[in-house]
Amino acid sequence: MYESSDLRKGLKIEIDGDPYVVVQFAFVKPGKGQALYKCKLKNMLTGVQFDRTFRSGDKFQEAHLEEREMEYLYTDGDQYCFMNTSTYDQEFLTLDQIGGSVNLLKENTICNVLLFKQNPIGVALPNFVELRIVEAEPWAKGDTASGSTKPVTLETGHVVQVPPFIEEGELVRIDTRSGEYVERVKE
Repeated sequence: MYESSDLRKGLKIEIDGDPYVVVQFAFVKPGKGQALYKCKLKNMLTGVQFDRTFRSGDKFQEAHLEEREMEYLYTDGDQYCFMNTSTYDQEFLTLDQIGGSVNLLKENTICNVLLFKQNPIGVALPNFVELRIVEAEPWAKGDTASGSTKPVTLETGHVVQVPPFIEEGELVRIDTRSGEYVERVKE
């Protein structure tokens, strides 16, 4: 059980049977009366965000969330199949549950799948993934300016900005948190 004094950004709580994460948090102590805890909460199932104010002494249930290591296998229509790497059980997630991670999701990628009451609700990719460039404009020698970049298309269809010397067919490392190019990978 959590109390309102335990509230902080990133805390996961359960309200009315749904898991919520605290997105923003502010403590307010008026001149008289009880202290207030103003929070912006995000429903982890639907993605809906709203503001809510709690009084000191309010109690919350801890959201029973579990992360399980799973491997992304394939897409079947609008369903994405993940396999538990220890039990070989398969779980299917929708595009809404995967969110923006779908742009960097490649077959056989090991991910952490977030489960609430044994049902998958989200995916966390590793911090870095290596993807091949399938389309890139050629680089013209002498066409260099400080900090210049060019757009390339990765094997997942995601477009990212890279330095001009990167060519089609090369393997690059992408930061999944920002979706940006990090470095070229030596093969």
